[in-house]
Amino acid sequence: MNKVLVSLLLTLGLTGVAQAAGDAEAGQGKVAVCGACHGVDGNSPAPNFPKLAGQGERYLLKQLHDIKSGARPIIEMTGMLDNLSDQDMADIAAYFASQKMSVGAADPKLVERGEALFRGGKLEEGMPACIGCHAPNGAGLAAAGYPHLGGQHAQYTAKQLTDFREGNRTNDGDAMIMRSIAAKLSNKDIEALASFIQGLH
Repeated sequence: MNKVLVSLLLTLGLTGVAQAAGDAEAGQGKVAVCGACHGVDGNSPAPNFPKLAGQGERYLLKQLHDIKSGARPIIEMTGMLDNLSDQDMADIAAYFASQKMSVGAADPKLVERGEALFRGGKLEEGMPACIGCHAPNGAGLAAAGYPHLGGQHAQYTAKQLTDFREGNRTNDGDAMIMRSIAAKLSNKDIEALASFIQGLH
């Protein structure tokens, strides 16, 4: 438990790339292709594609760089970023960060379990609460590069947690914070947590 908390504290504010210096207005003119999957305002209508609206600018920029470099392989994004400059990606990140994320609804049957995990973690197994990095309302810590979760599609969130657990997503830094946390989650835990997050705001 102490090792996990120390890792969280040491990496707080140190993860990701430097703070984006993007231009949201310029970014609006560069997101036409993105809108096909993520929605023109970043609120994806498809549950398997993430909502980008209201996401932290620093987090978005890191993901764009990771996807482009291959550090975070996503089949659907293959080639999409190849012709974008660092400034283009910064502008796109700034635009989506300036939008407001829509909120979904949690499955009432899963709320109790999901909320317990989000707010309390699994301390007996050394898993800290999600609120430590993602805030009680799921807004994340934008300056530190920790993502906004509240309102995100449950299907997408569940896949990311599963990918972290199975080692299919590894761009959470050398401290492997998300991989170590997801390793302690069962399929039922992930289902409940993802559902709770979808309705969180």
